[in-house]
Amino acid sequence: MVVRVLCWNIHKGIGGLDRKYQLGRTIGVFEELRPDVALLQEVSFGLPRTRQDDQFEILREASGLPYGILAPQHRFRCGGYGNVILSRWPLEQVVHTDLTIGVAKRRGASHATTTVRTNGTAAKVVFTTLHLGLRSYERERQMWRLLRAFQEHALSDRAAVVLGGDLNDVGGNLGERWLHPHGFSRAGVATATFPAILPMQPLDGLFVRGPIKVLEVRAPRTPAIARASDHLPLLADLLVPHTDARLTPIELPHRNPIAVPGFS
Repeated sequence: MVVRVLCWNIHKGIGGLDRKYQLGRTIGVFEELRPDVALLQEVSFGLPRTRQDDQFEILREASGLPYGILAPQHRFRCGGYGNVILSRWPLEQVVHTDLTIGVAKRRGASHATTTVRTNGTAAKVVFTTLHLGLRSYERERQMWRLLRAFQEHALSDRAAVVLGGDLNDVGGNLGERWLHPHGFSRAGVATATFPAILPMQPLDGLFVRGPIKVLEVRAPRTPAIARASDHLPLLADLLVPHTDARLTPIELPHRNPIAVPGFS
């Protein structure tokens, strides 16, 4: 079965070029790309800058993806923003991982399992959305913490996993250094997604693990998409084979933790 996944930092619905808040442009991108699952960052709620809109609920309704989770990363005196997973199918086994390092800006990852169902077949897939820090050392520690969280929650090596987000991966090498050794592969190639109007840096990434075949990955760039956020989205069509719907990808027997020199 083919699952279309959208990975996108929506920048709170604020255009990267004109700095205007127009969530309708974000909704228009969803209507154009028609994902089955969306891994989003910088989704706001209650912020004066974004008219105090509950963007999670607005996008959940407008996108035709009725199931979702919101993981607030930043809370202010009035409102905040965070990471979101939206899905065509119900989400379960939700796990949030704090990736904040010291006094740096709060960061995190959220994981949820869904049973993809199409044409009478079913497969369990774990989706992860995340937003990493701006400093190289911060990102290194966050990747280590993320991988340790996967093991602490005993994510099965057999599980189909899709991981995507704003990695702030200026060099485009975080996947090769951290995710590839633990069974993940990049969906497609490192693609420049920032700034949207003239992409030069591959800040965003989409990775898969387990029995998933990548059919196509692209960073769509139309004038409407380039105006909707300061990041371009990543869009992937993934072939997920039928699996035993009883398979529980999380909460399997615990395994040894990841040992990375210099981190504890």
